[in-house]
Amino acid sequence: MYKIGEVTQQTGMTADTLRYYEKFGLLSHIFRNVSGVRQYTDKDISKLKFIKRAQGMNFSLEEIKNLLSMREDPQHAKNSVRQLTADKLEHVETQLAELTTLRNELQLLLNLCRGSKDGCPIIDSINDS
Repeated sequence: MYKIGEVTQQTGMTADTLRYYEKFGLLSHIFRNVSGVRQYTDKDISKLKFIKRAQGMNFSLEEIKNLLSMREDPQHAKNSVRQLTADKLEHVETQLAELTTLRNELQLLLNLCRGSKDGCPIIDSINDS
């Protein structure tokens, strides 16, 4: 059993984050001793590491909550996990396309600014938007 301070060191998460995850329902049934101090198990630590990896993959907390429930029975949840991941991939691809367009626009503005002798094409472009 680990106290919250030990868990924060192992996971890099803050105590407030751990409390929030419990309140949000990502962590359930956190044992408390007679003094009310939270006591985390190795299983809880594993869940927290899963949450952190899923966040790194840009899953929302609600999506992570679904993934955690699917994690309990992965064989039966395979299609649901696949669909959730496909939806996330589609969203990421849309974001990449938008970011590529933004990068190209900013690069163009920088090039115009470098070649401009008067005024500022960057400010002009933002003003025209």
